This record gives sequence, C-alpha cells and structure tokens, in this order.
Amino acid sequence: MSDYDLIVIGSGPAGHHAAIQGAKLGRRVGIVERQPMLGGVCMNTGTIPSKTLREAVLYLSGVHQRGFYGVSYRVKPQVTMQDLMFRCHHVIQREVDVYRAQFARNGVDLLEGEAAFQDPHTILVTGTGSRHLYRAERFVIATGTAPVRPRGMPTDHGAVIDSDGLSRLGEVPRSMIVVGGGVIGMEYACMFSTLGVSVTLVDGRHRLLEFLDGEIVDALVYHMRSAGVTFRLGEVVEGVELIEGRRVVAHLASQKQLHADTLLSAAGRQGNTEHLNLGAAGLRPDTRGRLAVDREFRTAVPHIYAAGDVVGFPSLASVSMEQGRVASASAFGVPSVTAPTLFPYGIYTIPEVSFVGRTEEELTAAQVPYEVGIANYREIARGGIIGDAIGRLKLLFHRETGAVLGVHIIGDGATELVHIGQAVIALGGTVRYFVDHVFNYPTLAECYKVAALAGLNKLPLGGAAIG
Repeated sequence: MSDYDLIVIGSGPAGHHAAIQGAKLGRRVGIVERQPMLGGVCMNTGTIPSKTLREAVLYLSGVHQRGFYGVSYRVKPQVTMQDLMFRCHHVIQREVDVYRAQFARNGVDLLEGEAAFQDPHTILVTGTGSRHLYRAERFVIATGTAPVRPRGMPTDHGAVIDSDGLSRLGEVPRSMIVVGGGVIGMEYACMFSTLGVSVTLVDGRHRLLEFLDGEIVDALVYHMRSAGVTFRLGEVVEGVELIEGRRVVAHLASQKQLHADTLLSAAGRQGNTEHLNLGAAGLRPDTRGRLAVDREFRTAVPHIYAAGDVVGFPSLASVSMEQGRVASASAFGVPSVTAPTLFPYGIYTIPEVSFVGRTEEELTAAQVPYEVGIANYREIARGGIIGDAIGRLKLLFHRETGAVLGVHIIGDGATELVHIGQAVIALGGTVRYFVDHVFNYPTLAECYKVAALAGLNKLPLGGAAIG
C-alpha cells in the first residue's frame, strides 16, 4: 500500500496549488520541500521578493512624487539594502505562514528534505540527519528553475551575483552591470537605476523582450535610458575579472571593458531536476533540465505529472498556479479542467508593462485587418493625479468585426488594468463594449474608452457599422 495518493515535489506556485487541489479531492497528499522556507523560488528569491523590493524602491525613492515636489524629493535621503530587505522579509514571512496554514487546514503533509526517485513509485527524501522512503500512486514534479551562470563568470564572489542571490548585497552599489536583457534583467535594471545606481545592461540581442509589442518595448527602453540605464545591445560577455576584490570588470567579445561595483547575472534559468534521479522513474529532461508534458501535464510516465517553470513556457507564477491545479485534477481523472491559453503578462519594470492577446507584429504577419486606438495617461485625469505622464494604453481590434485582439499597457497599474481587456477578449466582446459603458471617474480604466473612441474614429463613419 502506498503512503500517499499524491506526492508533490516542490512547494512553489505550481506545487502549492497541485497539493491543495489533490487534498480538496479528498486524497492523501504529501508535499516535499528541500528549502527551510516554503514557496520555492517564487516566494523566497523570485517573484514575491523582487516585486516587494520594487515597491520599497518606489516608496523610499519617492520617484512618483518628484513631478509634484521636485527632482530632489526623497522619502529617505540614503536608501540602504537593509531598508529594502526589511520589507521583503516581512512579506515573505507572511506568505510562508499563509502556505503553512493552508497545508495544515487541508491535511497536506509537509515532507522536509530533498527528493530523489528510487523507482517510478518511490522517492527518498533526505533531510538534515534524516532519510525516509515514501511511496505514492501519483506524482507532480514542480521543482521550478535555477539561474544559469555563463561560462567565465565567478560563482564564489559577493560582487558577482544572480537574481537568487540579491539579498547577499551588503549595500546599494554605486554602479552595476546587468548581464541579460530578459524580464528579470530589465526589472532589476529599472529598480537599481531608480535608486541612483549607474546601470549598464548587456545583451547579445539587438531587440529586447521580443514577445512584447515593439512600440511598448521602444517606450520602455526610452524611459529606462532617461532614468540613466546604458544599453550595450549586440554585445556578449566573454569573461569577468575581479580587481582588488572590490571592482568587477566585464570583458566583452568586442574588446570593450565595463567596470562596476557589482555584476548581476540574469542570463536565463534551467530546470531544477538535476538531483531528482529522474532516470530511476523512467524520465529524461531536456538539455535545460525541463520536462515535456502533454495538455494535461502528464509526462512520458503516465502517473507522473509536471507543472510550473520546470515545463518551460510561459514561466509565469500566475500560469504555474493554474498548471499545478490542472495537473493534480488530471491525475485523478477530473475532466473539463483546462489551463487557459489566454493569459496576461506582467513585467514589473519601472514603468510597469502588461499585455494580453496579440501584438501588432503577430497580426501583421497573419494578415489580419486591425486598427489601433491609444490613450495616453497624460490626457486622463487619474494620470495627472498620480503623477504618471508617460503611461499609455494601446487597444488592437479587428477593423471589420470590432473584436478586441490585444491590449498593451505601459505605466502605473498596468498589471491590474490589463484584466479588463482580458475579460472582454475571453468573453468575445468587441470594441463597442468600451464605448457603450461607463467607467468610474477619475480612473485609469477610462483609458479603455478613450482608446476605443480613438480607434473607431479612424474608421469610416466612426466605426458605426461595428455592433
């Protein structure tokens, strides 16, 4: 007889939701976590601390208030890493307590230690001074990812860190090199430049964040440059040198040298599957440690499922939660539970960026006839109240049917505002919805109405034929 109906490996967003879903179905569930704190990377070094850090940066730097009170305005003249991390530790501890309470309330057993398969139905969990074998009928692997350190980059020096090691910074550096222009690199480049750090971002591509609408990326890069970020695009870091134990020199393939107090490596992530002994379970990850799954998140071994960042795209905490829930339900034969294909992206740069649906580039390539409506925050009363003069909302809709095809936002509240567009797209609404309904005043939601009217006014008779 098995110890559990379901064992979930990893307690991040996917693992957490998989375990709770299994328990809600009345099954015996255990969840394995190798770290002292629950929540995985998302809770301890990724999403939660980075977004909390961003809020601390925005508040303590007073950046949003400078348009009213002058460019020298600060809540605190000298912001320290202790100031920033205090808020992070508080939020993390609160969220971990919520996880523990939910596991206890739903009867999920916490198995502390590192899991390794012994056979397709058995794992060995090795903790501090303990080793236990557990059998289960089904498994969900939700071990997430870990940062990739490029070759030639030191891994044992405090001046060279990755996104998971940011808390090791003893003080806010005067200068920083960020290697990698993906979401993580762009977010941290924005945060530190807002604190007055001289930031240089290096990336081998000439176009950053290619999955975003090109116009939005251009606006983001423009504002980051205005905030003091220097971009070195089309450049590759070949090696990193430490000088006198204090300064970092990045040697580029073009023979340039970049000097800074700190180097942050944000050059991608790989699946946390190295220690799982997957071969004993009959599984083999790809070269980046990720597991292939079907639409129900079943791996090549029928009773083993995987969810979250360990399965690759889109690697969003919000989607990982849903994947974990769907994987657990599927494992017990619960039908009609599907992971949505329409989901919003949120990028917590400064300014914030979010989108849902299709981009102009995708619509153009597919030869879809579309129109664009734009609303600028500076023309919206709420934009003036909050001091955001750079935000904008971009609405894409079908020229003939009026179907809403995409919503792209840059500016304060973008990651909240996008859900209005998501709902309209998901429910098959048209651009007329925004025109025909009233939005609270003054709110940023008004941008939808302004953008819809601006787009319709480009059509014959103001788009009167669109119902």
